[in-house]
Amino acid sequence: MYDNEVHRVDHRIVSISMPFIRPIVRDKTNKPVKFGSKFDMSLDESGLARIEKFSYESYNETETLQSAVERYRTRTGHYPERVLVDQIYRTRKNRAYFREHGIRMSGPRLGRKASDPEQAESETKVEYQDNKERIAVERSFSLSKRCYKMGLIKEILEDTVHTAVSLSVLTTNLFKILDVVQSFFVFYWRA
Repeated sequence: MYDNEVHRVDHRIVSISMPFIRPIVRDKTNKPVKFGSKFDMSLDESGLARIEKFSYESYNETETLQSAVERYRTRTGHYPERVLVDQIYRTRKNRAYFREHGIRMSGPRLGRKASDPEQAESETKVEYQDNKERIAVERSFSLSKRCYKMGLIKEILEDTVHTAVSLSVLTTNLFKILDVVQSFFVFYWRA
């Protein structure tokens, strides 16, 4: 760094025991830099989680959205009716892709609000409902971190870290399926 007069070295080792770990800058005040894995997770309409992308490098999440929607279409045979996303995913490129395929994206539209008060109120209600339903993704992350040990990963090898995260998501899905089965049997038993 001194000889080349630079302040940055790509793929530098930040942990001797885990040389594959890279610093990932986040917009959090208490921890501006995170060390570990980064992954995108999606929930389908039944509430089951899937890991869409897993990496130890920092990447832009907006690039994974279209491929996740295409994988959904491959699995189900059709595009989703709507996609509930965080603000970072609402880029012009993603909006154009969704418009092209007839998919409604959550969140406010670009530009000014509708001039018609009834239409503006209707859009506000839909946006509020979408935000309430999008909380399920955040809840799934929180549940995986608190209850299924995703926040306490201590593995050292690259493959075992990936396996631990995958097992945490799998456990979250298994308990979701178990809850559905139990509620079915309770309903069936009462009927």
